[in-house]
Amino acid sequence: MMQHRPHPIAYPFVVAVDGPAGSGKSSVSKEAARRLGWGFLDTGAAYRALAWHAAASRVDTEDAASVVASLGSFDYRIGTDPYGYAVHVGGVDVTDAIREPSVTAIVSAVARVPEVRAHLIEVFRAIIAAEKREGIVVEGRDITTVVAPDAPVRILLTASEETRMARRSKELVGHSAEATGAQLQARDRADSKVVDFMNAAEGVTTVDSTDLDFDQTVQAVLDVIRDAQVRAG
Repeated sequence: MMQHRPHPIAYPFVVAVDGPAGSGKSSVSKEAARRLGWGFLDTGAAYRALAWHAAASRVDTEDAASVVASLGSFDYRIGTDPYGYAVHVGGVDVTDAIREPSVTAIVSAVARVPEVRAHLIEVFRAIIAAEKREGIVVEGRDITTVVAPDAPVRILLTASEETRMARRSKELVGHSAEATGAQLQARDRADSKVVDFMNAAEGVTTVDSTDLDFDQTVQAVLDVIRDAQVRAG
């Protein structure tokens, strides 16, 4: 397991949301940001975009050195508007392309490379620091422990494996439940070698959405945020 020293920097009000695939962290974080009038950052999109870039450049994603070398030509941009952000690599809009199963299948190979994570962590911190809204909701695998360990609100959003598989199957229309479940389990296994996203670190609040619908989960997250704001005065 990689170990990182906390890196304190100046933020807008940051809500860091971590959790496994299929936990709803992206859709819930985005809706929470909308209701708060804050920015939203999907950090997983960067790893997906790099995986897309590597594939488009015919890079062998199983070769760490080749993946690191591809960072030199990786021109990545993402918006923080929760109502309509877009992801670009160079002049190409890859917002939809990075969600394709072919990208999902190789993203863990890219994300597990330490140099990639170190590079993108600094990209994320720069985006967070540049946010002009009052706050920003940031979601991803290691946001609560590595990217924003000093965020005033840190949440681990989780759910049972069965619930996560069912949710992911609904998102991927045209793909069998078995294939979707196998892919989710493989992604969890691969990513767990890099970061612990199943257990809340000290100071991180767990929100278990297994028995909650979407609106209830969003409300649970908003309740944690508002409690923190009250405590902060």
